[in-house]
Amino acid sequence: MTLLDEPGSLELFAPSRRRSRTVDWQEPGPVARASMTMPGIEAMAAIRDGRLPPPPLARLIGFKMAEVHPGRIVMQLDPEQSLENTVGLLHGAVAAALLDTAMGCAISTELPAGRGAVTMDLKLTYLRPLSVRSGTIQAEGRVVKLGRQSSYAEGFVYDGAGKLAVHATATFAMIGGEGPSQDGAPPQDS
Repeated sequence: MTLLDEPGSLELFAPSRRRSRTVDWQEPGPVARASMTMPGIEAMAAIRDGRLPPPPLARLIGFKMAEVHPGRIVMQLDPEQSLENTVGLLHGAVAAALLDTAMGCAISTELPAGRGAVTMDLKLTYLRPLSVRSGTIQAEGRVVKLGRQSSYAEGFVYDGAGKLAVHATATFAMIGGEGPSQDGAPPQDS
């Protein structure tokens, strides 16, 4: 016999236990076109400063860009119950989305206008669980190697106490124009 079979068990579908959340976002197409006219670091700073809307996924999950540096991005998330799995922990996809975004944006900070990066592979190692009790979560993405055709990044997710919870590495395909980097030097071949 399980809890579901017991008389008087919790009403799991009771209206008093229902939660809801409303998410709004800006249409991404016009934002993408506007951001591609700027060097990547300027586009990332514009998102951080609220001059460009964040991507819809950031609004859905609830993370925001906190820091923008050449080759480095920090995202923040105040975790909430809607991101939990059935055992009361944040779903692993939350950290994956944070890291994929932070690492891709870190690469973007090194690119001229008209260039971008898309994920080719993403590897995560989960070191400790995260939950709503974890406090503000920070995801940091760092460029490891910027290349003409592919680039490599590393990422870290820290809980509110600053403890490392997830480590990631990723490879990104470079898309768009073939221009030189922002400092005028051509990107290194990969």
